[in-house]
Parts: sequence; C-alpha cells; structure tokens
Amino acid sequence: MKRRGYRVGLGLMLALAAVIWLAVPSGFRSFQALAAPSADPWPRWQAADPNNSAEIDFTVWDGLLQRYLAASANGISLFRYGAVTDADNTALDGMVAGLAALPISAYNRGQQLAYWINLYNATTIKVVLAHYPVATIMDINISPGFFSFGPWDKKLLRIEGEAVSLNDIEHRILRPLWDDPRIHYALNCASLGCPNLAARAYTAGDMDARLDAAARAFINHARGARFEAGELVVSSIYDWFIADFGGDEAGVLTHLRRYAKPALDAQLAEHGRLDSATYDWRLNGAD
Repeated sequence: MKRRGYRVGLGLMLALAAVIWLAVPSGFRSFQALAAPSADPWPRWQAADPNNSAEIDFTVWDGLLQRYLAASANGISLFRYGAVTDADNTALDGMVAGLAALPISAYNRGQQLAYWINLYNATTIKVVLAHYPVATIMDINISPGFFSFGPWDKKLLRIEGEAVSLNDIEHRILRPLWDDPRIHYALNCASLGCPNLAARAYTAGDMDARLDAAARAFINHARGARFEAGELVVSSIYDWFIADFGGDEAGVLTHLRRYAKPALDAQLAEHGRLDSATYDWRLNGAD
C-alpha cells in the first residue's frame, strides 16, 4: 500500500509539473509571469466630470521630490529616505491623506490620471519611510494572505468610502481604465529595476509628453533593454505585463522600437527576438 501511495503521489506531482510547464509561454517568458496581476477593471472608478476644470494641487509632492530625489551616475533616480525630516514625513502623511479625501470621481479624466499616478508614488514612498531601513520593498510584508508579499495588497487608503491598495490603483484602475502601456513608466515601486521616480509631480497639462519622455528614458537605459553577449535582455515588466505591450514578443519589440534611439532601434530590428528578462528589487535609496 505504501508503494502504491508513493507511486500515485509521484504521478500527481509529475502531472502537476507538466501542467505548469505547459502553462508557461515559450520564449523569454518566466514562471513569475503566471503570478503577475492582470488588468481587472474596477467600474466604480470610471465616473468623471469632463466639465470640471478644477486642478489638483501637488505642490507638497513637488517639494518633497525636489528635496530628496537625487540623480545617480548610472542614470537611476534615488530617493534619500534616510534624510527625510520629521516635518517632511508629517507633510507627506498629510498630503496622502488630503489626496485620499478628494472626491476624485468628480474631476475630469486628465486630473484623475495625474491623481492616481502621484498618489501611487507618494504612498509607496510613505510605506518605505514607515519601515525604513529596508534592503528592498519586498521585505515590507504587510499584505494579507498566506501567499502575499510586499505592501501591494494592503488596503492603505480609503477613497470615497472604498478601501484601496497599491495593486488596486495599478491593476484595477490605471492599467484597465486608461489602457496605456506608458503608465508603467510613470509608476515607481521603490526599486532599482523600476522606471525612475519622476523629479516632479505629474500634471494633466503635460501628461502625454511626460509619459513619452519616461518611456524613452527607461527603454534606452540598460535596465529597460540591453544586449549582453549577443542576447537581448529586457526588463521583467515586459514579461509580467506582456498583455499591455501587444500580447506577444513581437508586440513588445514594436513598443521598444517606438521609443528606442537609432542605434538601439537598429539592433532590435536586426535581432528580432527577446531572450531573457530581469529585474533589480534592491531599494532605490541614496546614502
């Protein structure tokens, strides 16, 4: 009986392994992509007032970015978490609370997009500061659930009576309701592998140009796309969220070439495939 049970158990394990193997797409795709959140629209946040011309004030966020964001020699923007004063920490808390208290559904879509992007980034900084020092945001294990990790599923905000997490903002509001892959370049997860935290707040007036600039900056940096020993290594963002970039490798390449500088564009056109993806989860902190 024991031998039979062992064989049955082994058979189930092999069958499960085969299912997992078959579920992973071919090419550069990783097992991690299976766990990446999909874009799941939250209809609650589709409401907007196109006739409302009111503008949201992001002055406090601008000031914090100017004081604590530093450009590194390798082109990655770093945040000086350890230098943040008690007064500025309090100001950040107040700003996030003030933004969360706004009736955001009553604003126009342009203001809403700037609101959700800035609120996401400011809340991320707020979370890191609350647990600093940490080597990586992944160590801030405050999300509920046995298989959860990091802070992203914790309901950190209450907006218009709704409990909202960072994952809600990114995957249930921004990605599905705006359907713009450039949004990935505006959101910062406090990691070296992430697109840079912008040096100033996003606003509705310059949003399109800013998103284009963020896409160009990331794609033309080594952590976005680079060639190593004749192979194309791209950010894991294009693996985890391939659905946002055309749904396949060809779509990702088309997207990369749209923003690539001429030398990189020529390499991408000649190579014609994605070989691997990588991501650096170390904290984007400066000494």
